[in-house]
Order: sequence, then structure tokens, then C-alpha cells
Amino acid sequence: MSNSAASPMAASSSTAAGRASGKTTSFIPELQSMMFALGDARRPLHETAALVEDIVHTQLINLLHQAAEVALLRGARAISPEDIIFLMRKDKKKLQRLIRYMQFRDYKSKVLKTIEDEDVLDSDKYSSSSSVNKRQRLLQDFMSSIDQTGEFLTLVEEEEVDEVKQERLERIEKVTRNMDSSQYSDFCESRQLSFSKKASKFREWLDCSSLDVKPNAMSMEILSYLAYETVAQVVDLALLVKQDMTPKTGDPFQHAISATFIQYCNSSAEAASTKKETDSPENTPPSTPSGPLTGHQGKMHSMAQGNGGPNQDGSSKVKQRKRKKSAAACGAEAQSSAIQPAHIREAIRRYSHKIGPLSPFSE
Repeated sequence: MSNSAASPMAASSSTAAGRASGKTTSFIPELQSMMFALGDARRPLHETAALVEDIVHTQLINLLHQAAEVALLRGARAISPEDIIFLMRKDKKKLQRLIRYMQFRDYKSKVLKTIEDEDVLDSDKYSSSSSVNKRQRLLQDFMSSIDQTGEFLTLVEEEEVDEVKQERLERIEKVTRNMDSSQYSDFCESRQLSFSKKASKFREWLDCSSLDVKPNAMSMEILSYLAYETVAQVVDLALLVKQDMTPKTGDPFQHAISATFIQYCNSSAEAASTKKETDSPENTPPSTPSGPLTGHQGKMHSMAQGNGGPNQDGSSKVKQRKRKKSAAACGAEAQSSAIQPAHIREAIRRYSHKIGPLSPFSE
């Protein structure tokens, strides 16, 4: 996928443009489940999911507009998979993942067709089912038409291990080690979520009805796949940023933490200190003094109300404080383990930042 067309965060600075398209449909609940399945906390933050939704929506809108331009240049009436593949031709890794995805879709269609026909799987049927392998055949025909050096056709034949996919699987395996049966069941349900399973909502989310050249069904399959891959890449980068920003004991480079995260922590600390100052005893007005008779009457009144003695009242207050502290600790722990919006923004900054000795002199 080219950096200008469909790399996950190339157009992240224009996330407001994605909102300006007038979309009212939201994928935030689905995105929270997808982020959990990709390695985020059990309850991903709503603001983080909203930021990821902005990034994904902006990327797909830009990709749709560029694909529509390509379709108009070749005189087509609809956006076809060839238009999207043409925009992805410079990113061989993502193009190879797309090829494998389309092969899997063909295989799934083949299995479903066999189950519906209630026939035995035999080699003759597989060899003659060219109509079922339409996605793979379409990709090969188009790539052979634009391939002058043979590099595109080698992507179809190569069977290399995808390191990014392997890292995701290893991360998922570590996450699921300590899960019980109910937690693992929720995790599996989140793993099965995708944009393609909500095709009508996905089309409405992209506002395809407003386009002069609309994508066909196979193009929508590719767009849904690219949307999920964008979410996965954003989560991958955010988890790396989160790992880098976690303070480590004895780390000599701890002072080199990103300024974005420092600003985020400072704002949180200032808000907490302001709250503590307002609740401090110095800012609390002094209580009205009471004589011994008044205090005795107060104690008798509390016992008459059935509140018990002072020991029972004190123990109940201590229990309430412990419950509040434990609930606050659990909430803070869950929030600290989740991906923060600052992690997403820092991942976007690092992704778009050019690294190298000649980067200041490059375009």
C-alpha cells in the first residue's frame, strides 16, 4: 500500500476531514472489541477507540477517493479491486497479505459451496471449480498485466512467514494463558468481529451513497479487510509506544521519554493535585464547638437511632473506605493497562517521522 494512498496513518493529521464527511454511524463498540482481541485491555478506553475510528475512517475515505479517480481514468462505472490493487502496488508486504486474504476467501467460498451441495470433496471438483477461485484469478490476471519485471507474480507463489502476523499470534498466546473459560469465550467472540460481517453498516459508515463511482461487492471485501488491518497496525504501534513509555528501574534512557507522554502525565498530575488541595483540611471550614452536654446528647441520639456504639460506627467507616480504595485501585489499574490516546498520538508521530542521517534534507 503506498504511503499516500492507504498506509494506516499517512493521513492521520487530517482526521478532522473524516468527521467532516457527515457520518453518523459509529463503530466504537466494535472497535473496542477488536482492540481487545488485538492485545489491548479487557475494557479499552472509549476515547482511544474514538481516535482509532477517526484514523481508520480518514484512511478509507482517502483510499476511496483515490480509487474513484483511478476508476474514472480508465472509464469504469464502479470501483473494482483492480483500482485498489493499483494503489497498493508499491507496498509489497501489504499486497502479499491481501493476496493471502483473497485466497482464504476463495477457499472459504469453496467449502461453503461444497457443504450446500452436500457433495463429497474430490479432486475433480476442486480442479474444475474455476468460478469459485474468481478472486485469486482476478488478482493474478491484473498483476500480470501491470507486471513488467515478474515481482508481482512472485508474491503469489512465495510462501514466506509473515513476521508481523507471527508477532500478533505470539502476543495473543501470551494474553490468553491466564484466562478462564468465560474470559476466553469473550476473547474468541471479539476475535471473530470484523467489518465485513456488518456490510450494510460499513457501507453507510463510509458514505458510499455520496460517491459518483461506487465500489462493487468485491471492493467492499477488500476495504473491510484493509480497515481491520489498519486497526491492527495502529494497536501494534501503540503497544510498542506503551512499552517504551513504561518506566523501568535502572534504565539510563528513562529521561528520553516522549514529550507527548510527559505532557499527558503532567496534566493528569495537576488535576489530581488540584483535587487534593480542595479536599485538604486547610480549605475546610472549622466545625462549630460543642460542649460536653451537646456531645453527650449527640451520642445518645445516635444510639437511639440504632446506629450502635462508636466502635461499630468507626469500623463501618473503615470498611467503606477500604471498599472505595479497592474499587478506585481496580479502576486505575484497568485504565493504566489500557492503551491511552497519548499512545496513539505518539505512535502516529513516530510513524510519520522520517528517521535517518539525511532526513532533515529529504523531502
